[in-house]
Amino acid sequence: MRKEKLKELTTYLEELKTLQFRPIEGSSFLTSETYECHLKCGRVIVREKLLKGKKEGSAAIIFALTKSGEVLLNIEPRVFTKETVLLGFPSGYIEPFEQPEEGARRELLEEHGYQAGKMILLDSFYQDEGCSSAYNHIFLATSCERVGSQKLDTDEIIHPFLCTYEETLELEELGYFKSANSKLTLERVKQYQKGRL
Repeated sequence: MRKEKLKELTTYLEELKTLQFRPIEGSSFLTSETYECHLKCGRVIVREKLLKGKKEGSAAIIFALTKSGEVLLNIEPRVFTKETVLLGFPSGYIEPFEQPEEGARRELLEEHGYQAGKMILLDSFYQDEGCSSAYNHIFLATSCERVGSQKLDTDEIIHPFLCTYEETLELEELGYFKSANSKLTLERVKQYQKGRL
């Protein structure tokens, strides 16, 4: 890992640490609905369904490679984790009117200002199948090219971080990727790369 890149990463991780939590009343983003579920076997069970912004919360996670061969990474606050800030891949919620690839392209453009050349679906999976219908999609985006600047939501903070594919693998070995989404994305990309050799 290049020393200057590791220093840049450390600086951003430190800069976005959460210093204090102050509870506020009434959240409008996370809500739940309770259902009585009648099963074919004759049993009835009660389950609560989690909604994110009154939607199911399906998301796209993008492993984005630029035309010059760099990987686009996100450094952003994840305030309820032990570290309060994590390294990950561009990702975001898919709107109900979008196909997963459309959502992935839009998120990449909003978070990094990059347009993807080719999008390859690597995997899809449920995020929290016990309390949610959210279905996530992992994409490999190739030949990404910068066409604009970040256009983030009001409460969204993302420090873009670019490094080589080899450095990304090294960051994994060093334990910088902590989320299940990031770990699974990296595994799927490595499997895809092995199949391409």
